Order: sequence, then C-alpha cells, then structure tokens
Amino acid sequence: MKHIQIKGLDKPVSTLVMGSDFFRLDNPHEVSEILGHYLAIGGNTIDSAFIYCGGQSEQAIGIWLDEMGNRDTMNIFTKGAHHDETGPRVNAEAIRSDLFTSLERLRTDYIDLYALHRDDPAIPVGAILEALNEHVEAGRIRAFGGSNWTHERLQEAADYAEKHGLIGFSFSSPNLSLAKANEPFWAGCVSVDEQALRWYEAKQLPLLSWSSQARGFFTGRFSPENRDNADLVRVFYSDENWTRLRRAEQLAQEKGVSAIQIALAYVLSQPFPACALIGPRSEAEMRSCRDGAELVLTPQELAWLDLTAATV
Repeated sequence: MKHIQIKGLDKPVSTLVMGSDFFRLDNPHEVSEILGHYLAIGGNTIDSAFIYCGGQSEQAIGIWLDEMGNRDTMNIFTKGAHHDETGPRVNAEAIRSDLFTSLERLRTDYIDLYALHRDDPAIPVGAILEALNEHVEAGRIRAFGGSNWTHERLQEAADYAEKHGLIGFSFSSPNLSLAKANEPFWAGCVSVDEQALRWYEAKQLPLLSWSSQARGFFTGRFSPENRDNADLVRVFYSDENWTRLRRAEQLAQEKGVSAIQIALAYVLSQPFPACALIGPRSEAEMRSCRDGAELVLTPQELAWLDLTAATV
C-alpha cells in the first residue's frame, strides 16, 4: 500500500485509514478480524474519536493494541473537543480532558495524529494552537490537525503559527469525495469545494478524507427513484452527482474495475497528499478498497469525473 508522510510522525501513514465507528466492546471478534484484514493489505493507521460508540471505539482499539503488541508499528488517529449538549467545546480545558481520557482508553501514552473534531470560529485560533503545542511538547501528541475546519481557518492557523514560532496543523480531515455534498451530513461538518481543492494543492497540506466513498453512493445500490435512505437523499442526491456516478461507471467499465473503486481513486489521485478513511466490514470489501487505492487517475480523468471537462 502507498503511504504519505505527515510532519511530526516518525513513520508514514497508509493512504487507506481504517475507520472504527462500529468498534465496540461487545464485538471483539469482528474488531480483531477486520483489523487483521486491514493489516493484511498493508494498512497501519486506525481512525477513532472520543465520541465514537460512547468511547467504546477507543477502548476496543486499546485492547487490540495490547493483545497484538503492535503499538509502535501503528498510527492512532483520534479526535476530541466535539461539541456537546451545551454547545462548542473547542478550548484548552476540553482538549485536555478529552485527550487524557482518550490516552487512557487507548492504553497508550501518546497519540500519533490528534484532531479537533469540530471548529469554533468564535475562539481565536492562537489560543487553540497554544494549547495543542503544550501537548506536543509534553509528548502526548506527535502531530495535530483539524477535522471539519475550513481552509480559511486552516490558513489563519498557519499564519499564526509562523508568526509566533509555534507548531501548526500538520494535516486536515474534512469530507472529500467524488459526490459533492448538498449540505453538511452532520452539523458543523466541512466538505471540500473547488476553492478548497486549489488551496490544498497550493499548500500541499495532507488531507485525510472521511466519507471518502460518499457513504456507498457509488455502489450501485442507489438511484434517483430509490429514496429510502433519507440522509443520502438529503446530502448526495443531485443531478450533478448522478452524472458523476454515470461517468464513474463508464470509466470503471473501461478499466475493468467498479465505480466505487473509481470514487476511491478520485480521492487518492488528487494533486496533494491524501488518505481515505474507509469502513469495510468484510475481507472482500477490504480487498476492494486495496484495489481501488492502487488505481491512479490522470488529471484529465479527475476533471472529467468532476464535470469540469467535457471529455477524458
């Protein structure tokens, strides 16, 4: 599997990052089996978050790491400071509280990749960076980034870090997929648009995309007439996305692959370092992700899939 390098880490990050939002304490066999399949395709990075399954995701990963004895070879990517019923929590106290709890659950003394799960534009970016730098200096975090931060706020953070001699964001984790979101999937979520794509290309900031395959939009299970999945209808149903699906199917047929593999290759073929968060639940799905990650699309194919070019 291909890898990218993220500033602050001593080992590379596999371009396929294993999602764990279905990891729980009552399905240890499934967790172990899926992670075994993930290791078999060359993956080395697991995504989690403070809020996933009420904390059980991080706990399940911690148990697995202990059982396997492979903490030093794995990258752990987890997130904190998500809002709660009282509102935004992007502040030094919440970051510290969530981070220490995550470290305990994961049974580790450091996090390789730590991201703020949401942003709070009302909080000056300087205060956030200073809090995160303290944890890097203490060895609790190797690299940090923003999940669902706009590129404008990321630029603001980069400018502040440079001006004040601080470590800045080493990566970003928004939604990037071939299917473009009509509206946020969840409140406060950020999807990459054309302007943001150009920013990532110019800055070469590593991007770790969640919902990289648009939650199954390209599997063939959905059509304009099938409106059973209300969330998918709300977020991804549009004339432009159906055209993207048709083009993905056409290109897939020409290459002898599937449309969902084309959708995965779209994310990983961007002109900047990119990883895709994946959530396969079987060995066959894992192998499909592996094969999709091996595809390389040309700039012309990317433009055609994205409806910015009339022909390939």
